[in-house]
Amino acid sequence: MRCVTPSKPGPVERTGVARSFDAHANAYDKLIGANPGYHEHLRLSAKRMGLPDQGAGLRLLDLGCGTGASTAALLDAAPHAEIVAVDASAEMLAQAQRKTWPSGVRFVHGNAENLAMSGITGPFDGILAAYLLRNLVHKDAALRQFHRLLRPGAPIAIHEYSVRDSLRSRLLWTTVCWGVIIPMGRIRAGSSDLYRYLWRSAMRFDGVTALTERMAAAGFEDLRVQTVPGWQQHIVHTFLGRRPADPEFPEPVVDVADPEASTPAEGIDVARPAD
Repeated sequence: MRCVTPSKPGPVERTGVARSFDAHANAYDKLIGANPGYHEHLRLSAKRMGLPDQGAGLRLLDLGCGTGASTAALLDAAPHAEIVAVDASAEMLAQAQRKTWPSGVRFVHGNAENLAMSGITGPFDGILAAYLLRNLVHKDAALRQFHRLLRPGAPIAIHEYSVRDSLRSRLLWTTVCWGVIIPMGRIRAGSSDLYRYLWRSAMRFDGVTALTERMAAAGFEDLRVQTVPGWQQHIVHTFLGRRPADPEFPEPVVDVADPEASTPAEGIDVARPAD
């Protein structure tokens, strides 16, 4: 199979990503519910944030919460935290709110590019943004906004697809999307539009190096990148950073290793070579 990066927008881009998720919310929730690896990888990213004391006294922000999978991952890592979960799709949020949550979890319908309009203000003790950034139009401005919402020294985890730096990853992602994900979406939802968008958006999105540099430009420091185990190794990554504790913002250090390197099941720091 020849791996081609798509250049033309599809129907999801033309009508709006949030509206497409509205239309597919029920089927999408069932699809990810049947995929244990999806939830395992989100829990891994939340755990990598290093949140102390099971989240006691912490206020966390879950951006792009969808039907609540990333919210559940944050709860797993920080069960005693207060969590504000935000999504632009009202129907995805409706699916999330039908589930059982502790009193410290609050769901908000809002645009991640302008959180103040939905009453979302900082400071937060950590941000998890899962499968969100590639869907935003103004990615750099969004990252700067996330930076402002964090307390000094607080972590951020961007959980995202990134295949651009690796031919192997692009080929594998394309094969799985067109062989499994897109046909399954058509069967379950009656339309494959959203799942073809999923393929396109990951193919077009930043590589590991470019996204790490975006985070550095937004002011984040202590930048690390880790991938996940399984077939999505070097396809799904956790991009970790921190708002500097020093208000003078020391120069961030960016160091990214070979994206083709093998990864043990617990993940690696891409900034460090594997043993």
